[in-house]
Amino acid sequence: MRLFADVKAQEGVTCLILIANIFLILTAYYLIKPVRESWLVVTDIQGFTKVEVKAYSAFAQSLLLVAILPLYSRLAATVSRRTLILSVGGCFALLLLGFWFVQPGSALSLFPYMGIIFYLFVGIFSVTLVAQFWAFSSDLYGPERGKRLFPIVAIGAALGAVFGSWIGEHLIRDVGVEAFDLILMSLVPLGLALAMAAWSDRRGTYGSPSAWTTDRWQEAAAPSSQGPFNLIMGHRYLVATALMILIFTWVVASGDNILFAVVQETVTESLAAQNLSDADYAIALKEATTLFYSSLYFWVNLCALILQAFFVSRILKYGGMRMLLLTTPIISLFAYAAMMFAPVLAIVKAVKVAENSSNLSVNNTARHMLWLPTSKEMLYKAKPTIDTLFVRLGDGMAALTVLIGTRVVELTMANFIFINLVLIVVWIILCIYLYQENHRWSEAQLEEFADVIPK
Repeated sequence: MRLFADVKAQEGVTCLILIANIFLILTAYYLIKPVRESWLVVTDIQGFTKVEVKAYSAFAQSLLLVAILPLYSRLAATVSRRTLILSVGGCFALLLLGFWFVQPGSALSLFPYMGIIFYLFVGIFSVTLVAQFWAFSSDLYGPERGKRLFPIVAIGAALGAVFGSWIGEHLIRDVGVEAFDLILMSLVPLGLALAMAAWSDRRGTYGSPSAWTTDRWQEAAAPSSQGPFNLIMGHRYLVATALMILIFTWVVASGDNILFAVVQETVTESLAAQNLSDADYAIALKEATTLFYSSLYFWVNLCALILQAFFVSRILKYGGMRMLLLTTPIISLFAYAAMMFAPVLAIVKAVKVAENSSNLSVNNTARHMLWLPTSKEMLYKAKPTIDTLFVRLGDGMAALTVLIGTRVVELTMANFIFINLVLIVVWIILCIYLYQENHRWSEAQLEEFADVIPK
């Protein structure tokens, strides 16, 4: 394991359990993610383009989260971290089962806009479970061990994303599984992930739980009564983290919208020459979109896996936290500069693979490590809020960009790309500030955790 990170004696087993845990969460997510795109693409709303429907649906997630997050915070203040994880995961599993029953064409299909509701659900599913996992891992490890072990734990996320996207594409194209049956199949890795979470909570870091671990079996995950929004606004570090996540999500989501527009234009032109009936055209459009995104996610996640396994820990070792934070925005800067000169499908796909793979590996590790020196209340209240609400607010800003750019001022593709380039400059400035604050917070917190690290 030391090929990938600085793993010390007695840390290996729990580390492997956490790797398996996040692997299974990402496998479940990438099984249902292509279904989200294909369900949305056959959801028609009069007067709106498919790109607008996709963008505005993402914005609606932030409105839902404003209502949901205070309830999540109250739950975290009353139950243990294990109960919190199992309750939230079990709720998502039941909802997935419900969506499978109401898929298009089924006897229980409710109304034609279920694709939008499923899109909202999948967005909340992904950010909530991932944020919850990293909050738990930060609570389990503390700053010293987390700094060493997060790069290797995150390999599980990259592996799960690769496997989930690969198996989804294989099942649809080679085995003949219906696209919507991937929803049902995702319940298996999700259930196993919850079992892994409970196991790692029982073991602790070393397999012989200390008071550091056993105390957390009984106490609430975040016992403070302070709400998540007040908690964030009370600390400049958390405000800067929230803004950084909002900006980089805005950049990535805008890039995804650009890609979606280019994909739909290319696929539509290809199918137009085949003279298909309306029913056959809808099926062909759904399948072509699902296959394209399954392939895209596979390459993104394969590159992310390579970066996570062999580069992230070395970037951290030789360049420190500053270089880890700055790597992805620098890649994005070059990616959109290239896209500005050649906005065709092959180029857009290539640069999105570069940006998204770096985001899923280098940037994800960096932003989760920002939370290592924070308190339990921040981990279980502020982190889920920032990693869900501010991610979706970033999506919402990308949606607002689409709204203004298509309905008000009629921006060109080059204009959308230029907006992203400006945002990336702001992203870089925030990363520099966060590095300075993280260094200050880490120095203050290391002494507090020194007594729980075995000599």
